[in-house]
Amino acid sequence: MSTPSRRRFLTAAALAAGALAGCADSTTSGTTSGRPAGGTKPPDPAVPAPLVVDGNQALVRLMEGNARFVAERDEELDEGIARRIAVSKGQHPFATILGCVDSRVPIELVFDQGLGDLVVVRSAGEALDHSVTGSVEFGVAELHTPLLMVLGHQRCGALDATIKALDATHRTSKAGAIGYLVDTLAPAVRQVAGKPGDLLTNAIQANVDMVLAKLRQSPVVGPLEKSGRLKFVAAYYELDTGKVTVS
Repeated sequence: MSTPSRRRFLTAAALAAGALAGCADSTTSGTTSGRPAGGTKPPDPAVPAPLVVDGNQALVRLMEGNARFVAERDEELDEGIARRIAVSKGQHPFATILGCVDSRVPIELVFDQGLGDLVVVRSAGEALDHSVTGSVEFGVAELHTPLLMVLGHQRCGALDATIKALDATHRTSKAGAIGYLVDTLAPAVRQVAGKPGDLLTNAIQANVDMVLAKLRQSPVVGPLEKSGRLKFVAAYYELDTGKVTVS
């Protein structure tokens, strides 16, 4: 029999607390339908409060989850009925993560997180456009996640395709919107061309840094970091080991 996860226990406790509160309210003078006499609706006890208060705590929670994933001792993900009901009332994700569309990098699994924990935005090679940037802005500004991570990964196919497209020996033009991706990722490849080390790995890491730099220019995202309400993190996922490293 599987052991319930820590947060599933907290969710159940919150639901139980809500039931007790409802019983108390029904017998308290001056209240109706669980509302105080003043008419202010109390916080819904079925929606668990955020378990982290700042970006540092959020990062610790992510890295602890990744350590479980690497060691194959994942907690049971909160995907049951109680958790589903709880998050249907509202959401309190603790991190926004921009990652690649690569099927080998399922972000919630990589960090061993469940329903309602993460705002996940994905594009090939973490390429930015208005939709991707707007989605990141929504996560940090509207859902108030205290952490923004840009996650690159080992052997990224989008960056590899960009390198090949830019190679003068077999330069090819990409049809459709794939050409847009090549144009968007090309600056990272050009930045590390000729430098020591593996070109693809260098380009992946350079691309993550460039994406973070562009997000800092957002009039929504940038001020949140400057005010201390948002932590920026660059990270790299190893396909071979499952490990995430933060730079």
